[in-house]
Amino acid sequence: MKDLTPKKSDLDPIEIASRDEISALQLERLKKTLRAAYDNVPMYKQRFDDAGVHPDDLTDLKDLAKFPFTYKNDLRDNYPFGLFAVPREQIVRLHASSGTTGKPTVVGYTANDISNWADLIARSLRASGVKPGNIVHNAYGYGLFTGGLGAHYGIERLGATAVPVSGGQTERQVNLIQDFQPNAIMVTPSYMLNILEQFHKAGLDPRESSLDVGVFGAEPWTNAMRQEVEEAFDMHAVDIYGLSEIMGPGVANECVETKDGLHIWEDHFYPEIINPETGEVCADGEMGELVFTTLTKEGLPMIRYRTRDLTRLLPGSARSMRRMEKITGRSDDMIILRGVNVFPTQIEEQLMATGGLAPHFQIELYKSGRMDAMRVFVEAEKGATDNLSKTAAARMLTKRVKDIVGVSCEVVVGEPGEVARSEGKAKRVVDNRNQ
Repeated sequence: MKDLTPKKSDLDPIEIASRDEISALQLERLKKTLRAAYDNVPMYKQRFDDAGVHPDDLTDLKDLAKFPFTYKNDLRDNYPFGLFAVPREQIVRLHASSGTTGKPTVVGYTANDISNWADLIARSLRASGVKPGNIVHNAYGYGLFTGGLGAHYGIERLGATAVPVSGGQTERQVNLIQDFQPNAIMVTPSYMLNILEQFHKAGLDPRESSLDVGVFGAEPWTNAMRQEVEEAFDMHAVDIYGLSEIMGPGVANECVETKDGLHIWEDHFYPEIINPETGEVCADGEMGELVFTTLTKEGLPMIRYRTRDLTRLLPGSARSMRRMEKITGRSDDMIILRGVNVFPTQIEEQLMATGGLAPHFQIELYKSGRMDAMRVFVEAEKGATDNLSKTAAARMLTKRVKDIVGVSCEVVVGEPGEVARSEGKAKRVVDNRNQ
């Protein structure tokens, strides 16, 4: 793999500023954000008043813990524009969730918000090893989902060339990679596996492709998958993090030279880790739920937004800004199976360590009598599709999940291609327990 380490002279000065400088900037911006939310968003005024706190009560960063949390349901309860802190006419773009589980969550951006977002995607790409003049194949979905357009503006802000492919049409994706020779790809990690599969179907060696780096986000993924992709393509695989409510992709990013966790762009977002049950703030280094307060958002400021993502905060390394570990899962995606907490990423880790199996899987939860049960659908690698090989792989994965994750499950090994493929975020869990 190429050495893609960016030059220190290319970084934003704040990326390598002292912690005192970063904290001072955060406090200044946090005071403005709390005041804007209180003065312009009725929900926040009511929420602060009910909690007996006022923006003037913030004199130190630790004082933020006095302020109430914001939840995803708050966006639904104030649908569509009730949380905007500026007149609707100043909102230049809207994004929204799919709304498959109820009303969609709607987010709005001022022109300044869009500009900051582009800057942070550009910063994230630079940290990933992408350089001005590179070609970036953007396979994140375009539309109301924040991924495609968010990445697109940042690619252009960096001075790179954007290829706005969006998701789907995997054969065409591979053809364009072959024809346009991009240096980088932005895509969900699960869909990158589909692209890898299509390379093999086309008789192409992915290691001979032009790709030097993949910037993967929008879903949790493991270091085992990183190794699989890096070895398959002879390229770097780095993690990008974001969520629509806070901005979209580009809230945090790994640095290609270390790949030791995602540096949070703390000049724009203030992170906390809390105990998800008590709400108490945890010390850096402790595992818990990630909470964000935006520091520069004009259209939709978010105060102590509970992400449900589980991680921990670590000191800076390649940058001064603190890192967050790769997301192990979401508290609302956690499977509780007979008293054991299970995350899909744990199943993925054991699958990737089991020979004879492709890296595609789906978990089904169902009732066995009165007990909850779990079935894991996987598929055999090409060349290991005989019954003896499939039986051996199923036994090995079953044992690994039992020994390491701590739950019993049934493993069903299908033929190559039988596990449902995703063109965006993978649907890892199907819950049939109430059917």
